[in-house]
Amino acid sequence: MGLTCDSSSLFCCSENGLKIPKKSKSSHNKELIVVFEFCVVTKYYQHVLALVFAVKEINDNPRILPNVTLGFHIYDSYFNEKMTYQTTLNILFHMKRTVPNYKCDTQKNLIAAIGGLNSETSLSMATILSIYKIPQVSYFLFSPSRSTKTEFCFMYRVVPNEENQYVGIVQLLLHFQWTWVGIITSDDDKGENFVETLIPKLSQNGICLAFTDRMPSVTDFSKLLDGYHRTRDRGGLVNNSKAKAVIVYAETASVLRLVFFLYLVQTVYMAETSLSRVWIMSAEWEFPALQFHRNWSIEVFQGALSFAVHTNEIEGFQNILQSLNPYSQNGDSFIRDFWQQAFDCLVSDSHVPVESDETCTGKEMLESLPGPFFEMSMISQSYSIYNAVYVIAHALHTMYSLNLKHTAVIALRNPQPWQLHPFLRRISFNNSAGDQVSLNEKGELESGFDIINWVTFPNRSFLRVKVGKMDPWAGREIIINEEMITWHSVFKQMPPSSMCNILCQPGYVRKKKEGEPFCCYDCDPCPEGKVSNPKEMDNCIKCPEDQYPNGRQSGCLPKALNFLAYGEALSISLVVMAFSFSVISALVLWTFIRYQNTPIVKANNRGLTFTLLIALLLCFLCSLLFIGQPQAVTCLLRQTAFGIIFSVAVSSVLAKTITVVLAFMAPQPGSRIRNWVGKRLEMSIVLSCSLIQVFICIVWLCTAPPFPDLDMDSLAEEIVVECNEGSVAMFYSVLVYMGFLAVVSFVVAFFARSLPSAFNEAKFITFSMLVFCSVWLSFVPTYLSTKGKYMVSVEIFSILASSAGLLGCIFAPKCYIILLRPELNCKGYLKKRNK
Repeated sequence: MGLTCDSSSLFCCSENGLKIPKKSKSSHNKELIVVFEFCVVTKYYQHVLALVFAVKEINDNPRILPNVTLGFHIYDSYFNEKMTYQTTLNILFHMKRTVPNYKCDTQKNLIAAIGGLNSETSLSMATILSIYKIPQVSYFLFSPSRSTKTEFCFMYRVVPNEENQYVGIVQLLLHFQWTWVGIITSDDDKGENFVETLIPKLSQNGICLAFTDRMPSVTDFSKLLDGYHRTRDRGGLVNNSKAKAVIVYAETASVLRLVFFLYLVQTVYMAETSLSRVWIMSAEWEFPALQFHRNWSIEVFQGALSFAVHTNEIEGFQNILQSLNPYSQNGDSFIRDFWQQAFDCLVSDSHVPVESDETCTGKEMLESLPGPFFEMSMISQSYSIYNAVYVIAHALHTMYSLNLKHTAVIALRNPQPWQLHPFLRRISFNNSAGDQVSLNEKGELESGFDIINWVTFPNRSFLRVKVGKMDPWAGREIIINEEMITWHSVFKQMPPSSMCNILCQPGYVRKKKEGEPFCCYDCDPCPEGKVSNPKEMDNCIKCPEDQYPNGRQSGCLPKALNFLAYGEALSISLVVMAFSFSVISALVLWTFIRYQNTPIVKANNRGLTFTLLIALLLCFLCSLLFIGQPQAVTCLLRQTAFGIIFSVAVSSVLAKTITVVLAFMAPQPGSRIRNWVGKRLEMSIVLSCSLIQVFICIVWLCTAPPFPDLDMDSLAEEIVVECNEGSVAMFYSVLVYMGFLAVVSFVVAFFARSLPSAFNEAKFITFSMLVFCSVWLSFVPTYLSTKGKYMVSVEIFSILASSAGLLGCIFAPKCYIILLRPELNCKGYLKKRNK
């Protein structure tokens, strides 16, 4: 069982490599092929340890792959496509000269491959491995195109689909209301694909792109600043200070360039700008460091937020890390180079520590290393490698278990890699940390992302704080705990604002600036009657019908009901007036009944007088129907009862006037006109005039009767509870007919005003009709110009005023004579006045 890598690799080792104990001498050997790009990044040594730890756990576990020993080989691709192809062929054939389809190494029993750290390496490997249908489990975060998924259908990934990350980035920006953001990405196809995929999602959610800076794709770090100079005219990190939120997309190789790039920008342009930003990093991000990064400060990333593949602590992994020693005889050929670069010392060739300032003692503590060089907790790529090993092991275990049931044992001796595919698809199990590991039908991990807050320290170390997550099973919604976030000191522990301009205050609406992105706008006040709020700032909106804008036009308040309630002062005043006039009418009626045999009562036609007084009494009382919240019954009775009763009253006045005129036109007994004067004429006039009004009201009730209604528009802050007249034409027909009767009575009384006053009341009727017509002529414009309960009060006042005018003008003089001057209420006086 050996660990093999190319002799030119930075972390090369002997053919013996790391030794993993077998479960038994009779066990079958299966091998994983793992590709890492180590270069000089000491941090990635943890990936090797995670692989070794996972294989050791599996081999020590009798419940998975019993009697089978899992082995592995590790190769380095050097971030070079040509070397990746060469290494992949070496995986398959293991010869100095690569001869495809010819195996000379009988020790190999390849079952699957794991790799690599970036997408180019994995896809290059898949180009060759897919020809032989060899399963490849990768852990790179890159969203392949449909053609890629079809071409490399034998590749599986133990990381979530990157589409979830795009959704998470948008939701994170919306959560903190960061609508003016920048993007820093690598200047290659992957960076271009990231920008092209993300920008439409940002625009759809009201987020604008302030700038896009692309890191020059240079391998010589000394030329990085020159490359940035050439693109600075279209960059915005230095020039755009309003974009406090900056999205960073960088795969493993690009991360190193970005760290150096920011170091140069901070050093060269510090006098011009501040790099205090909220860095929002994609899940590909890590903080790796090379040897010459040792003295660089990473405090610029204080408070950064990043997405990360979900990780958990693996029990026992810390013990492995703490037991590492470059002088131990464990067959680990990587540890020597790792130790020398991590602690900047030399490991003695004698495998015994030598006392020297430059020699490693073996007592150096990994905990003392800054985070960019090594982390004691398992990072996301190492956790993915750990899961990848277990995915293959569980699939292989399932295949063995199924074959034991259905085939001969001899068939187990030489399983083929392509036989593993049915078991890799839709595999599901719980790892030793308790996390569920499931691959969906696309061969991707069904999992979400953790949201990490990076807390940096002056000693160039950092702390990862898990402050939230994005759970794909919860509708891909992010959950974030703001109280746990440590922001950059410049922001004073408050989420910064990242907007093109400040938010419009409620009551204002955004107005687009010409030539600027839609996130840059002016704020215009909403027109009267409309509101805006933080959730809707693009248009001023009307409140619902039952609500009205508040004073700041920032929200809507519920409208109160508007009707003439009994408890109001105005209602109480009108009720007191109505009852007072009703009592006066009743007293006048009682007076006329008591003195009905006196000459003055007889001379004024007792029947019509009693009819008029009763009608006036009912008119005063019917005004009470207009007070209180309108109901179906009161709406039907209001106008119709008033119209009919008032018509009876005016008809009685008209009958009295006509009777007086006819009486003086036929003074001689036996006159033909005198035959018309009498009760039949009076009753005919009253009944005929009243029945016409009754007919109008019946037609009104049968065609379009009044009904309770809510008027939402008349008053801005109240809902008018009213009686809808049903038919406005019929309502005004009732009023016009009453006006017609009043005008006729007025004309007849006016021409009869010169008749002897002792025997007729033409003058009083003239004055009463003048009052009546004046009240109702002023009623119409006043009624139409008022709203709500005041409209009702105007009609009540008109009823009371016109009725009181009739009562006062016609009956006040008679009551004065009857009650105060009884000596005038005699037949002799009347004859004397008649001469």
